[in-house]
Amino acid sequence: MRRIKFTEAEITQLRYESLYHKHALVRRRTQALLLKAEELPHAKIGERLGICPTTLRKYFDTFLNGAETGRVEALKELNYKGKPNRLMEKKDEIIAHLEKEPPATHKEAQARIKELTGIQRSLPQVREFLKKAGFAAER
Repeated sequence: MRRIKFTEAEITQLRYESLYHKHALVRRRTQALLLKAEELPHAKIGERLGICPTTLRKYFDTFLNGAETGRVEALKELNYKGKPNRLMEKKDEIIAHLEKEPPATHKEAQARIKELTGIQRSLPQVREFLKKAGFAAER
């Protein structure tokens, strides 16, 4: 069992973040540490939050190792980079192709992108890609 001493300021910050942080994962992490501060057994914390003992230990370790940025601040780091956008990787090729013969609709752009690259994306994804790439297809 990990022994953690909490300051009053950390407990106050954990209370706030557990309710108001915009990301659900951060809220769950801070709730786990808040329950730890209330000296709830690890099994009860895991049961209450629906997390396994390994995940709970990772939350505690993140908190304990966060001395540089602040222990509560360490819980707020997400470090998720996302998946690479395959359309953006081929952006220059796609835009050059579409500029030669501009598509009349987003649906046509979707079909031509699939034909050119083999990448199938939904219409909202195609619209977003074209917007980010600075290409305005006619509706």
